[in-house]
Amino acid sequence: MLRLSLHRLLRTLGALSLIALSACTPSDAATPLPNPVVDTPAATAKGTETAVLAGGCFWGVEAVFEHVRGVTQVVSGYSGGTKATAEYGKVSSGATRHAESVQITYDPSRITYGQLLRVFFSVAHNPTELNRQGPDTGPQYRSAIFYANAEQKRVAQAYIAQLGAARTFSRPIVTQVVPLEAFYAAEEYHQDYVVKNPYQPYIVINDLPKVADLKQQFPSLYTGM
Repeated sequence: MLRLSLHRLLRTLGALSLIALSACTPSDAATPLPNPVVDTPAATAKGTETAVLAGGCFWGVEAVFEHVRGVTQVVSGYSGGTKATAEYGKVSSGATRHAESVQITYDPSRITYGQLLRVFFSVAHNPTELNRQGPDTGPQYRSAIFYANAEQKRVAQAYIAQLGAARTFSRPIVTQVVPLEAFYAAEEYHQDYVVKNPYQPYIVINDLPKVADLKQQFPSLYTGM
């Protein structure tokens, strides 16, 4: 637990060091991104689908999608590595193949896979940062889409190509599109972390603004908890 507490402290100090920088650096995506030209069709009946995305620390990404209409559950966890290394201390070392990820369960009759990706690229993270997000550095914080089937792969690749062709971001998108081999739920204390720790400096600086951006940019998709 001492190692974990030190890790959190270092992340918090890193977040505090970025206050001045973030105050004078405009967001690369200050407005909602365009709708995907290629998307899965909306289902005609209520159902359940899942998406696994990685965009830096899973606390903030989880918090964003917990407020998206049509999403029924969000779980923080690890993807890209093995079950034996799916443990926070090991993943945080950066030596495993895991990325901090979230598994999103949603109703495809209420929201499409492409719409989830639109939120992901607009407010959940910065897809132009390689192996980092804000104060967090290392391959465990990489941007990645773990597709479960050919349709998800097709939509993800097409949307990245669409955003790249439109020069939506000032830098190239570095998001990986890779097959989902497995998803391992993170430890219980990571689940709903933003809800449980709303006043922690790291959360206030890095994660609550993402939820606020979701509410501002996507009012029709935003839902309270």
